[in-house]
Amino acid sequence: MIFVVDFGSQTTHLLGRRIRELGVDTKIVQPDEILRYAQNDKDIKGVILSGGPSSVYSKGAPTIDPQIFDLKIPILGICYGLQLTTYLLGGKVVAGRKEYGPAKLKIENLKLKITNGLQETFVVWMSHGDEVVALPEGFKTLGSTGHVPFAFVEDSKRKIIGLQFHPEVEHTENGLRILKNFIVICQGSHPAQSEGSRDSSAIPQNDIIENIKTIVGDSYVIGAVSGGVDSTVAATLTAKAIGKRFIPIHVDNGLMREGTREHVVGIFKKIGARPIVVNAVGEMLKRLRKVTDSEKKRKIIGNFYIEIFERIRKKLLKKSLPVKFLLQGTIYSDVIESQGSKYASRIKSHHNVGGLPKNMKLKLLEPLRNFYKDEVREIGRRLDIDEDLVNRQPFPGPGYAVRIRGEVTKKRLEQEKKADEVVIHELEKAGILDNVFLSFPVMTGAYSTAVKGDGRHFGEVVALRVVQSKDIMTSTWAKLPYEVLQKISSRIVNEIPGISRVVYDITTKPPATMEWE
Repeated sequence: MIFVVDFGSQTTHLLGRRIRELGVDTKIVQPDEILRYAQNDKDIKGVILSGGPSSVYSKGAPTIDPQIFDLKIPILGICYGLQLTTYLLGGKVVAGRKEYGPAKLKIENLKLKITNGLQETFVVWMSHGDEVVALPEGFKTLGSTGHVPFAFVEDSKRKIIGLQFHPEVEHTENGLRILKNFIVICQGSHPAQSEGSRDSSAIPQNDIIENIKTIVGDSYVIGAVSGGVDSTVAATLTAKAIGKRFIPIHVDNGLMREGTREHVVGIFKKIGARPIVVNAVGEMLKRLRKVTDSEKKRKIIGNFYIEIFERIRKKLLKKSLPVKFLLQGTIYSDVIESQGSKYASRIKSHHNVGGLPKNMKLKLLEPLRNFYKDEVREIGRRLDIDEDLVNRQPFPGPGYAVRIRGEVTKKRLEQEKKADEVVIHELEKAGILDNVFLSFPVMTGAYSTAVKGDGRHFGEVVALRVVQSKDIMTSTWAKLPYEVLQKISSRIVNEIPGISRVVYDITTKPPATMEWE
């Protein structure tokens, strides 16, 4: 078993997943627990120190007992893990050049166990504000980037390896190979799975269903269904587990794409359930009036949803239907961005996690909480959900409210909807839509001058975001053909009143999130 020490990285859980995909069990533990495990657990073969948002020299920064470095257990420090290792062993860490996203790594020695099978140069994904400027005694440099001289280091005598980049994320080339090499160092043999392999049977679909049965017992469950893949997969699993004691609910709040209500009704007709549809269009806009802060928007929407579900619960109780649970399609990326672990930073309060009221009477049922987007899609396929739905683009729970910077007015909502229709239509027409993970326009709240009909026009700037990703944890921008970008821009500016220009967002994640809010 390999132990992963959680310092609050957005990708600690993903690290555990990658190691399991390579055929080795993992256990995620807190920093103050690892020395005890390392000294007493005979199954421990290696330790990975995760990344995290802290600075090693800050007051209260999470740390570990340095005795662990003397136990000759292989240790891999990633990002904060490397910085902490350096700091504890007498090296120097400073607030250096901040770096987020892709960087080109050059390997100096390809004949070591940890560099076995790697290319001489490849792209890695960075996410750091601090940097190592002096290595502890005994360490050697194995690789560097243009800005980071100590991006890949090793103390072979103590079996300590350090990476300033993240091998666990999708966009780091050779990331799985590095983790596989570390496993070989830990156990002296190759892991059970080949590099990059993935056994879909490892996703415990039947276990999820049985777990739902155990949790729910004889109670009824109402489910928040949006028409997206996450809520649909969660609802299908729950329907299989408890049958007609599951009651899907769709809140039509006016913030979703056109046709969503009909789409949801059609989905659940196929699995033999009729959703309760609640019309909340007017009330939703009323509650968002004059609200400009994105965190407030998410919390207002999350609270409003719960109000609606509580009303329905009371009505069902009067019919002698004991509703105790609210099903949500929460997935792991929602959880971790909402500060899902002890040392993690809150990136944003997802309406279905950090945006929920504390005094809820309904208990949450979240069967997909520990799964990533690509895993949820795999479960959907195994449930025989239509491929078109399984591959459907993610759409935020708060809908267009988080794609409109500033106040959500009726006018700006209509502008956003029309711009979205243009983007979807042109990407589909160009044969691109099915090959991108996510695409949407943003009403930025910024204004610029334009010339329309030989006259001055001062209108809002729309930003276009189209990204490639697999599990939402990292992403890169889609390299769209110029003619497609030109067509989208021309149509939005010409067909939608009040828009002055269109800009294209080419920011990776990190540092950007998928959505703007």
